[in-house]
Amino acid sequence: MPFISFVIFVLLQIVFVPLAFPGVLLVAYRQMVVSKKLGISQTAIEVLNGRWTMHAFGMRDDPATARLASVLPNTSLAGLWLVLFPLWVKYKLSGQLFMYPRVPEEGRENIANMMIARTSYFDEIIEARIDEVEQFVVLGAGYDTRAYGKFNREGVTFFELDQSSIQAHKRKALVDAGIDADHVRFATVNFEAENAFDKLIEAGYDPSKKTLFLWEGVTLYLSEADVRKMMTDIHAHAAPGSVLLADIYADRFLKIGKNKLGEKALDYTSEGLVFGLPFDGDYRTTLSDFIESEGMSVGKTHFMGSASKKGPFVAVVEMKV
Repeated sequence: MPFISFVIFVLLQIVFVPLAFPGVLLVAYRQMVVSKKLGISQTAIEVLNGRWTMHAFGMRDDPATARLASVLPNTSLAGLWLVLFPLWVKYKLSGQLFMYPRVPEEGRENIANMMIARTSYFDEIIEARIDEVEQFVVLGAGYDTRAYGKFNREGVTFFELDQSSIQAHKRKALVDAGIDADHVRFATVNFEAENAFDKLIEAGYDPSKKTLFLWEGVTLYLSEADVRKMMTDIHAHAAPGSVLLADIYADRFLKIGKNKLGEKALDYTSEGLVFGLPFDGDYRTTLSDFIESEGMSVGKTHFMGSASKKGPFVAVVEMKV
């Protein structure tokens, strides 16, 4: 069957090559142009598309993302299928993943599979901690659906914090997709003018309860001062035993957004890359020194791309309060 599935894949790929390019353009137009019109982060859609792909290919059970993607105006499932259908057929026939999507051997991740690997690593740490906490706070939630899937636990209160325009757009999409969000407490914040924890406390956050904070895909768009402020605030407003999960990027990764094409794409939706750490030397010490300087300790960590001579390009890290 693997050989037959490969032959069918090649034949389908020949047929779909002329269709794949329009599919890419359709997805890109929705992701960038429509997102800009809506005032929504285009990178949030990139994450959603990656998770939809993981669900479609049996890598991650995430029906909430699939339902959300079906109603959002700033992505295109038709475009994604035009690109991925031959690979999906091969997967269905053989039961094996081929080329994309895949989670590579740890340390050998690259930009092409970054979103897939990053999601998997965060899920792994959340799975290990979710039964130990009473509150789950998603900072800069975007289109994250972890509160609506397998991590939804009785006895855990879920909070989503984001800018008002983004959150209003998501909440409408949740209703349109028929996703029950009654168990989630939403808090809106102007990150430049308001204190995030004031807003969380207004929404019912209890500083005395052990909490899991998820801060995914955010730090690289902030200044170092803003990253440190959030870490300081969490240390000050979280019960002992709480954890902060975040991705911290190498400073060399920021150069991707500073080449002409990357810079134009990110500037189009006002999403410049700002904060990173020097991971080209002793990256473990660099990361631990940074985290310990804010009064927290390092827990489970995945250094993505660490097999490269240049060192990892991002760390998915658990910070213990």
